[in-house]
Amino acid sequence: RDLHSFPTRRSSDLALAASGCSINLGSLTPSSSATPEPAKLTSSTNIASLTETIKSHPNDPQAYNMRGSVLAQAGKTEEALADFNKAISLDANYGQAYANRGLIYRQTRRLELAMADYERAISLDASYAPAYLGRGMVYKARKQPAEALADFNKAITLAPDNAEAYYNRGLLYQAEKQHQFAIEDFTAASGLVPQQGEPLLARALSYLATDRSKEAAADLDEAVQADPQNPQAWLTRGLA
Repeated sequence: RDLHSFPTRRSSDLALAASGCSINLGSLTPSSSATPEPAKLTSSTNIASLTETIKSHPNDPQAYNMRGSVLAQAGKTEEALADFNKAISLDANYGQAYANRGLIYRQTRRLELAMADYERAISLDASYAPAYLGRGMVYKARKQPAEALADFNKAITLAPDNAEAYYNRGLLYQAEKQHQFAIEDFTAASGLVPQQGEPLLARALSYLATDRSKEAAADLDEAVQADPQNPQAWLTRGLA
């Protein structure tokens, strides 16, 4: 299952500034069709259950990839990394595990390793949208906007319902002061994940930059309801 999407709670590498929005979001791709709630997904009971599965199937790379995904979402980064390493050692052509390990490397600022993993995932499956999204975010972190834009475009072409790709492409447009394009992408992202405040806040900033304070205020009213613990949303609403 593809879980590359906005998280249900703020990730540790999420940052937003009114003058230069930069949000790096990311999730993981376990090999299961199940869709548990996040709190259940990362519970100690669920991790223990996955551990028992691994004990029963010690040579199953998908089991390690699944547990690694859950561990990563629970914030147990190094344990997750060990599971992705194990999955890859069992199946050197396991593209999802490379992409998941790439996310861990990216979130811990090991960008060269992240890039290598995303490129390996793409070489194994040239139509795997999450790998393009991840590589684009590495390019974005490296201040290579043209390359990042190309990868976000590719990710959107392959997965038109990928809110995170629209969102990050919108941030690139916003940084280049192409606010109408940014607004369109934030609108697409918000439509796909209406429960998230980040696209609303980002769109509000582009509205403010183009003197559309009423539209900005409306977005920020929704943003503070979606994420009442976000001081940037409250501050920006005050400015609007």
